[in-house]
Amino acid sequence: MNRLSITEGEVLWLPSEQFQKDSVMAKFMQWVEREKKVSCETYEELWEWSITEIESFWESVWEFFDVKSSTPYETVLIDREMPGAKWFSGAKLNYAEHIFKNKEKGKTALYFQSETTPLTEVSWDELMEKTASVAAYLKGIGVKKGDRVVGYLPNIPETLIAFLASASIGAIWSSCAPEFGKGSTLSRFQQIEPKVLIAADGYQYNGKKFDRMKTIQEIEAELPSVEKTIIVPNLNENPNKDGFRNAAIWESVIRQQAELDFEQVPFEHPLWIVYSSGTTGLPKSMVHGHGGILLNQFATQSLQGNLTADDRNFYFTTTGWIVWNNLVSSLITGAQIILYDGSPSFPNLSVLWRLAEETKATSFGASPTYIEQCMKAGLEPGKEFVLEKLDKMSCTGSPLSPAAFRWIYEHIKSDIWLAPVSGGTDICGPIVGAAPIVPVYFAEMSNRCLGVSVFAFDEKGEPVVNEMGEMVITKPLPSMPLFFWNDPNNEKYLESYFDVYPGVWRHGDLLEITDRGSAIVYGRSDATINRMGVRAGSSEIYNAVEALSEIQDSLVVDLSGYNREHYMPLFIVLRDREDLTDELKRKVNQVIKNDVSPRHLPDEIIAVSAIPRTLSNKKMEIPVRKILQGASVEEVANVDTMQNPESIQFFVDFGVSLK
Repeated sequence: MNRLSITEGEVLWLPSEQFQKDSVMAKFMQWVEREKKVSCETYEELWEWSITEIESFWESVWEFFDVKSSTPYETVLIDREMPGAKWFSGAKLNYAEHIFKNKEKGKTALYFQSETTPLTEVSWDELMEKTASVAAYLKGIGVKKGDRVVGYLPNIPETLIAFLASASIGAIWSSCAPEFGKGSTLSRFQQIEPKVLIAADGYQYNGKKFDRMKTIQEIEAELPSVEKTIIVPNLNENPNKDGFRNAAIWESVIRQQAELDFEQVPFEHPLWIVYSSGTTGLPKSMVHGHGGILLNQFATQSLQGNLTADDRNFYFTTTGWIVWNNLVSSLITGAQIILYDGSPSFPNLSVLWRLAEETKATSFGASPTYIEQCMKAGLEPGKEFVLEKLDKMSCTGSPLSPAAFRWIYEHIKSDIWLAPVSGGTDICGPIVGAAPIVPVYFAEMSNRCLGVSVFAFDEKGEPVVNEMGEMVITKPLPSMPLFFWNDPNNEKYLESYFDVYPGVWRHGDLLEITDRGSAIVYGRSDATINRMGVRAGSSEIYNAVEALSEIQDSLVVDLSGYNREHYMPLFIVLRDREDLTDELKRKVNQVIKNDVSPRHLPDEIIAVSAIPRTLSNKKMEIPVRKILQGASVEEVANVDTMQNPESIQFFVDFGVSLK
């Protein structure tokens, strides 16, 4: 495919008639017509029905996917008020039970590889046996329904086993990746007072080993609620449990034989607690329920994602990112999952593509940042690896640049289903994304997701089309947080989502809905740049600037109205052996002028060694802006949740120079 042939709005992928006919979504539409007497000829009609008759839609998801409930529900939805909507009252079920509905003797449940472990397979038999052992152990030490079990664990099979064991007995799961520092981990776990801490002794990343035993001891010491610490050998075969209050080694936990039972819990019984990024103040502790997550995952993984028992699903993630929760949840479709722990660039950027080849992955997921790295490294995965089974690629975490759309179709597969999504930790899934019966348009997400009443609102609170506005959700979803932990009267909850439009969820992203139903996300709305009345998302500037071969990374900060009038610096990280010359500055300004607008030219272009990023690789736009306004690092950023904490000092000094 000639890169010049791809133009704005062009269809990059069109599902064949057979692909559409075979999709889970097409079968669902046929079922809805037969059982509910609702005829939907197009995806847009299906979406309209799903957000107009939300009770009927979610009841249909329940019935179509045969959700197992030990007691019947009385009402699908008591009322549509947000927050506080009550779904499927009376029902009792268990999330983990629906994972193991797909067990098949002798069949592989998951593939696993790390920097230190070669590719291995875990069967459904082994997964169930070890989950049963851990569940029995937890019950044996007094863990009851509603108790919190937390993991300080990398993306290894033991983490999945510990989570499923906790869910099976009605305990509440929460996890942090072991690269999180002591402070950031405690800022999460201290809020929820866990009874059990399960932690890996260490991990390897980018070829370097990181022993975490001392950190785990320090974490345990400041969690008085913890009654048992379970050490998972990941770095050393025989970790020493001396120095802990009451510790056990993983092997002794999985030694006992047991049958796996599933505690039946109310639909809204907490399944897991997940967190905001934590770059300002304490992280928000968002609680999601068994039933809401179950229905959400059926809708997103099966209907939107088209995953079935024939698929092998990979997504590069850590256990501290909601993508991990979604990856392991894809087991409810019967698909096999692929776990990878380590750096995506060790020993080189080809490691994940090689894993996709060896596992015959059908679906490959990664962040746009990783895709950009592959682009700039000149990789051509479609030529270098045998990816004949790969038919879908997913991206999330930040907007995917137009250049990345081109690269995927030119250098991976010209006929791949590219399925970028945008959603969040808040609802544990996508808000806008893809569907197997909808075309993929260049530089756009294909559609609004089923059941999600999402619109772009202007400043008057009115929906707009073909214009950028605030991403809002006007009707409740089963997977919205039940509540925030330790949030009396829902104060933080209301402030987070309902402070601008009462009764309407404001997500915090800039969104455009096109007249054909596709979507474009421009980045966070609180990072909106309004220059002389023209608004743009910061991602638009990044897409333009980082397309230049001389530039590796960038950060734009609009300080207009704060320290000085109309001041917007652009910070750039140059590639090796490049200099910030006047010629390069002219190139930067020209590409912004051409691709964004003449009104968004930076007032100053400044070369820096690194852009501050969170551990999940997100640019820290808002904390940097606040630092440049005069706030201290401690007020706006948690260095333990940063990928490169040393990078922040430049911006502290720069902020001082602005005074």
